[in-house]
Amino acid sequence: MARLADYFIVVGYDHEKPGSGAGLGKIIQRFPQKDWDDTPFPQGIELFCQPGGWQLSRERKQPTFFVVVLTDIDSDRHYCSCLTFYEAEINLQGTKKEETEGGVEVSGLIQPAEVFAPKSLVLVSRLDYPEIFRACLGLIYTVYVDSLNVSLESLIANLCACLVPAAGGSQKLFSLGAGDRQLIQTPLHDSLPVTGTSVALLFQQLGIQNVLSLFCAVLTENKVLFHSASFQRLSDACRALESLMFPLKYSYPYIPILPAQLLEVLSSPTPFIIGVHSVFKTDVHELLDVIVADLDGGTIKIPECVHLSSLPEPLLHQTQAALSLILHPDLEVADHAFPPPRTALSHSKMLDKEVRAVFLRLFAQLFQGYRSCLQLIRIHAEPVIHFHKTAFLGQRGLVENDFLTKVLNGMAFAGFVSERGPPYRSCDLFDEVVAFEVERIKVEENNPMKMIKHVRELAEQLFKNENPNPHMAFQKVPRPTEGSHLRVHILPFPKINETRVQELIQENLAKNQNAPPASRVEKKCVVPAGPPVVSIMDKVTTVFNSAQRLEVVRNCISFIFENKTLETEKTLPAALRALKGKAARQCLTDELGLHVQQNRAILDHQQFDYIIRMMNCTLQAPLGKLRQGRGWSHTYKTGSR
Repeated sequence: MARLADYFIVVGYDHEKPGSGAGLGKIIQRFPQKDWDDTPFPQGIELFCQPGGWQLSRERKQPTFFVVVLTDIDSDRHYCSCLTFYEAEINLQGTKKEETEGGVEVSGLIQPAEVFAPKSLVLVSRLDYPEIFRACLGLIYTVYVDSLNVSLESLIANLCACLVPAAGGSQKLFSLGAGDRQLIQTPLHDSLPVTGTSVALLFQQLGIQNVLSLFCAVLTENKVLFHSASFQRLSDACRALESLMFPLKYSYPYIPILPAQLLEVLSSPTPFIIGVHSVFKTDVHELLDVIVADLDGGTIKIPECVHLSSLPEPLLHQTQAALSLILHPDLEVADHAFPPPRTALSHSKMLDKEVRAVFLRLFAQLFQGYRSCLQLIRIHAEPVIHFHKTAFLGQRGLVENDFLTKVLNGMAFAGFVSERGPPYRSCDLFDEVVAFEVERIKVEENNPMKMIKHVRELAEQLFKNENPNPHMAFQKVPRPTEGSHLRVHILPFPKINETRVQELIQENLAKNQNAPPASRVEKKCVVPAGPPVVSIMDKVTTVFNSAQRLEVVRNCISFIFENKTLETEKTLPAALRALKGKAARQCLTDELGLHVQQNRAILDHQQFDYIIRMMNCTLQAPLGKLRQGRGWSHTYKTGSR
């Protein structure tokens, strides 16, 4: 059992430190007042409540809600749900002034508020239930703004003491005590992402090609930045992009909503997924190495200095075709003289899962046979699992593929090997697909109808993971009266009795101690090995764009002999990868011969080191292949110029 809410916080405008520019926020009250032993209180929460800055307003604005994700030093995420409303800055009972109306002095007129200050109700949790948090904070706001006869102290105490079962498909029916009836549905497997409709929304906003570009960007450890006029859309987009990486997990900075005071984080040298408000879009367009996605405009901007590796063929074409069939089902029959009745899209939640199923199939094809390349090293105190990348790339026929090489060298794949490498553990949907469905996926490549059928079968399982119980209990959460935020005589949010809240929390926790645990024990099994590693492409399509790779080798050799160190450093990694091919190795011998005069060449130490690195890379090829190539008959000496 886990706590539904770790902390409830009231954050308001700091009148004592207005500052010369934007205002500041401060924590007015927090519950409980002492930190939990297993969850420290998040620092700097006041910055994230108003990501655009604490500013006074001359209008009564609608209450807003969004979820901020904070990551602590142990890489554990804390979901901070913020409900913000505006309070009058002056005495709401009015000030008595004498005014003249038709020559008659009128006293005791109530002056309406002219300035409003933001105030945020924040719920911090290690659990990711945004709609439940929206309902709970909305209920507390409703009791306050409609002056319901319910104690705020009891609501907050019930919220902080509510325990939720772990993943396993369990349900938790609870009430905060204000006439509400709420239900928490835990997923069947906590390893599978819970996305709701966020993935479908991301494709609706950006389109297939742009989302695929962002997908490749995060897998190859590039910086991705979203901007939108909606904070909640930023959270949804970051959630969606990260979920498409399953079964990989993102291990770099993940900040769906970045406050204005922390914009310098965008200059970080590490990859990231970050979201900022659109008011800062002029600032973010000055970043040179960041891929910027405009959620509201539906465009992405890839800087010229960023080389974005794409999925290998034929997987790229197959993925694009599958996504097009799902998101645009009428496209295939658009030119028919007698088209069938209009094909309706799946409802948003199921459409979301169908898109995710396409990416699940993609990873199953990409990582087919990965378990045969796992090695268990027992020379350490604890066994270490190592993945033989070279063997995997060679057997897949992707030695020269930039995309998969970067993926296998990334931190996400290192975590994948560590987590999924053990032969005995709990399994999920990915383990089943990569072990038993790869052959079916290959057979269905040229049959769209069978492919769609398989996608929908996987989508049903993903949907069932989030909604394991088809018969959901009736839920009821009171909402504030329409237009309640426009009332003139709204008292400020009251001071909560801290002592009373603490007493009620302790009473509720004492009652819950006797409750039986509702979590399921994970079932472990031997992980199926699946099919062997085979080439990803047919023999006919295994010819790469060798002309471009040969040009890379030629340019690198030229840069070395011209002593252009900077250009050499840029092109050397690509040249070394190209030298794994026979044509590139032969090109190397030809180019070295062209740069030698009278069988001798004088190089400095740095140039000589570059040449030796290229020779070593070439000599690491199988002996049989080298015998077919030419040898070197020239002599190179090191010297100084």
